Amino acid sequence: MSRLLFDVTTEGSVTLLCLGTALFITVNLAIGFTISTVTQNQLQAMQASVFILLPSILLSGFMFPFRGMPVWAQWLGEALPATHFMRLVRGLMLKGAALADLSGEFVALAAILLIVSALAISRYKVTLD
Repeated sequence: MSRLLFDVTTEGSVTLLCLGTALFITVNLAIGFTISTVTQNQLQAMQASVFILLPSILLSGFMFPFRGMPVWAQWLGEALPATHFMRLVRGLMLKGAALADLSGEFVALAAILLIVSALAISRYKVTLD
């Protein structure tokens, strides 16, 4: 019998949680790739990533209730992948939501992935320096 280091109980599907997490990581990698195509050096890329990280923390519903924010902040939060991932994780781990309940969050993450990837691919240039 093996012992787990962490005893995590979840109400929903662990498979859906893993798929959602993989999609969220892929979206963030695409955002990083887009930032690297827009900036000219590593310092600019690190500074630009802070402009994505801080709003993601503040506007995703992680620190403050999403519905308690002003409407303009909710609109910005909807454009961030962390908002949809937070809803996905809460739905799966706390509420036991099914795929049908969370399909909007998966679609939103996939749409953000497509838009950000298209932008990164369109801006990508091969350089020899």
